[in-house]
Amino acid sequence: MAFLKHNGRTLCYRLLGDSAKPLLLMAHPLGMTQGVWDDMLPTLLGNFRVLTWDLPGHGASSAWPEESGQITPEELAQEALALAAVAAVENFHFIGTSIGGVIGQQLLSQHSDRLLSTTLTNTGAVIGTPEAWNSRSASVMELGLDAMAADIVPRWFGPAACDQQPALVEGWRVVLGRVDNRSYALLCEMLGECDFREKLQNRRTPLVLVGGADDVATPPQTLQALARFSGAEAPLILDRVAHVPSVECPAKLNQILLDNLA
Repeated sequence: MAFLKHNGRTLCYRLLGDSAKPLLLMAHPLGMTQGVWDDMLPTLLGNFRVLTWDLPGHGASSAWPEESGQITPEELAQEALALAAVAAVENFHFIGTSIGGVIGQQLLSQHSDRLLSTTLTNTGAVIGTPEAWNSRSASVMELGLDAMAADIVPRWFGPAACDQQPALVEGWRVVLGRVDNRSYALLCEMLGECDFREKLQNRRTPLVLVGGADDVATPPQTLQALARFSGAEAPLILDRVAHVPSVECPAKLNQILLDNLA
């Protein structure tokens, strides 16, 4: 792990691989960490230099400061660009899941000149409703993520992954319980306000969309709507996969990346 000071916060990141290879930035889902990409890295490092990082208050990145107010997609995109600067590259590939896909949409809408390609998984131009996200934010601040994790984490994974990895839900429940409550709550509020439906029509960057057939958080129709709004091809919907394909089927997601970014 390495650390970067950015706008008064400490970002935890990993920069791995050969600097001569194209850079791939990888943004993780809400409530998880950059560890979601671990099973994909051995294959990807044969083709890319890889940069992963932890979102505010997640993993080893510091919490969102009290004096900084709300979190916006642009602020998260600026963190991604600051990390790309550490790698000393102007252009890079990007993959993001869930809220990581929201960061990707912000990059597409405002910084598409920096992107070589974008792969978005299990996300949407609009995710859920403001009421649902604000309700979760309030519950997190009242109860804490450690108390809520047992209800949240099972929604991330489909039956196939849970059957094959019996400790999967418990392990990620521990991870979620350690996330900073306020940072998570602010990210929930941000997701309730996000709407990219009118912001992606003029993209010039190749875009690939991936979803899971068993995903209840961002079901296939959410990805299909994003394809319409962005002019992308129909999403690739993976059978027996829910919200986190990098954990549930890393080999399949690697193959999609390698096929489309070759």
